[in-house]
Amino acid sequence: MASEHHPWWGPARVPFLLLTPACMALGVAWSAWQLAQQGQSLNALDALLCVLGALAAHVAVNALNEHHDFRSGLDQRTHRTPFSGGSGVLPANPSLAPVAWAMGWGALLFTVLTGLYFVVSRPALLWDLAPLGLVGVAVVVSYTPWLTRHPWLCLMAPGLGFGPLMLLGTEVVLTGAMSWQGLALSVLPFCLANNLLLLNQFPDVAADQSVGRRTLPVLLGRVGSVPVLGLQYGLAFGAVLLGLALGWWPAATGLAVLGLPLAVSAWQRAQAHADDLPGLQPAMALNVAVNLISPVLAALGLVLSI
Repeated sequence: MASEHHPWWGPARVPFLLLTPACMALGVAWSAWQLAQQGQSLNALDALLCVLGALAAHVAVNALNEHHDFRSGLDQRTHRTPFSGGSGVLPANPSLAPVAWAMGWGALLFTVLTGLYFVVSRPALLWDLAPLGLVGVAVVVSYTPWLTRHPWLCLMAPGLGFGPLMLLGTEVVLTGAMSWQGLALSVLPFCLANNLLLLNQFPDVAADQSVGRRTLPVLLGRVGSVPVLGLQYGLAFGAVLLGLALGWWPAATGLAVLGLPLAVSAWQRAQAHADDLPGLQPAMALNVAVNLISPVLAALGLVLSI
């Protein structure tokens, strides 16, 4: 029986699920702005279903990752921080392992059924939505057992899920088509989500190596991974500024750039404390803040422009 400190829903890693509504806010707001330019309004029920489907996909990857890491012994070897090292639920409550497994596959099934609902109700969406959905399912299923063995794929998998797959999938459902401008806008959550997982892997280098994981910090070392962190911050905010310069989205979308000082501070602290794990935690906290604040600010700018 789970203790009050380790409830059965622990493998979902609920605090981490905030990233999904933050990224989905951007996809929904982008779609709403486009519809407004055409004199149309947003279907609120479809938007809600998109958010719930994305949230279920996030629960799925979290729960399956927790189950796999418990079975491999990784959970028992990590140096746990508020941002990394797993939830600690399964090592403390081994009886919850089947619950985590069922939660992961059940949540993934909900995501698939949500996608099927949209395709069946609107067959014209099939050729745009099906490839996005198939890639999304592949990322969820393969992330822990396979993608974490390939450093550059492991780096980009989180961003692919929280960036192009979520934003373009939402755009297809709510507007009927995807756009190059939407793909460009998805660079913001793509790069930020990559950085979120990248920095959170710094404390786990030794533990990851011990079970065969090859993350980027394992490949390049912590210090060697810091430039990648900086490059992705630059690409994330550079994409927003480029889109503004080219008129791809309204000027108020530039509110996202208010997250840049936090990103700079996170990068500087990571550079100074890459191998000092206690000193690295403020950088990890700032990194989380950038991920949550910047997409929401961009979404706010889009909504204010309707």
